[in-house]
Amino acid sequence: MSKFTFVNTAIEGVYIIESTVYGDDRGYFTETYNENEFKANGLNYTFVQDNQSKSKKGVLRGLHFQKTYPQAKLVRVLEGEVFDVAVDLRKGSKTYGKWAGVILSGENKKQFIIPRGFAHGFYVLSETATFCYKCDEFYHPEDEGGIIWNDPDIAIDWGDVTGVLLSEKDKNHKTLKESKAVFDL
Repeated sequence: MSKFTFVNTAIEGVYIIESTVYGDDRGYFTETYNENEFKANGLNYTFVQDNQSKSKKGVLRGLHFQKTYPQAKLVRVLEGEVFDVAVDLRKGSKTYGKWAGVILSGENKKQFIIPRGFAHGFYVLSETATFCYKCDEFYHPEDEGGIIWNDPDIAIDWGDVTGVLLSEKDKNHKTLKESKAVFDL
């Protein structure tokens, strides 16, 4: 019996992953990654770097990607709650410029797999959130790219983002049309 359920989204290759959680009055145990089970479901990734961030309510990080060294990401939240988004930037994709999103939280223990060729971002819904992600390519700071979070053509429904908190870098990203971001994978 599989310890994971792989839920399709409207975008090919992007999945919401639900892990089996074993719990009792002491707490819980869950497996968050198993190479054999992921590969058996067509998710053939070799993760090389794990990252973790903590953010306060209202922080929006994204929409980020690496231009020359694209990364696939397996993301989850340890504590708190975020709305997580992937935007398709794959050349020739029937869903180019479209987005898929999911609420990730320490409570629901869902994960989101984002293939190479996508921009990624999240918005913190709780007072704080601790966010973890596995990447299949190393981070290259000189290779950063981004799209403005509120691009009207992508039209991500972030919900109520009154008082959104952005980094200076994220405030200055261009729209998808202006950036002409595309991955030929």
